Amino acid sequence: MKKFLLFVGGLLAFFILLANLGPMILLGLSIWLLYVIFKQFLKSDSTAGKIGWIIAGLIVVGIGLSNIYAVIGVAAAYAMYLIYKSWRRDDVSAESVEEANDPFRNFERQWAEINR
Repeated sequence: MKKFLLFVGGLLAFFILLANLGPMILLGLSIWLLYVIFKQFLKSDSTAGKIGWIIAGLIVVGIGLSNIYAVIGVAAAYAMYLIYKSWRRDDVSAESVEEANDPFRNFERQWAEINR
């Protein structure tokens, strides 16, 4: 039952991530453009150039703020990561239980102890 709920949660997080993929790309692009604009603003010596870079920066900030709900997609990606870790942890613990109950492994371990 736990695996099924993890699967359903992962599927839901995947669809949320998929729905927000476009805004996430635009948000990342706008953050990168703001970095470039800031660097160019610092390099600019003229007042007109600085004003131009400020205007370009404000336009890019507007684009970035319109895609701020892309953070939901980032949260969905993080949820998928947590679900994956939980799924893997359950698999590892299930394998260790199977190894402990395996009569052949117990026999080999006991035989090695006897032969010491």
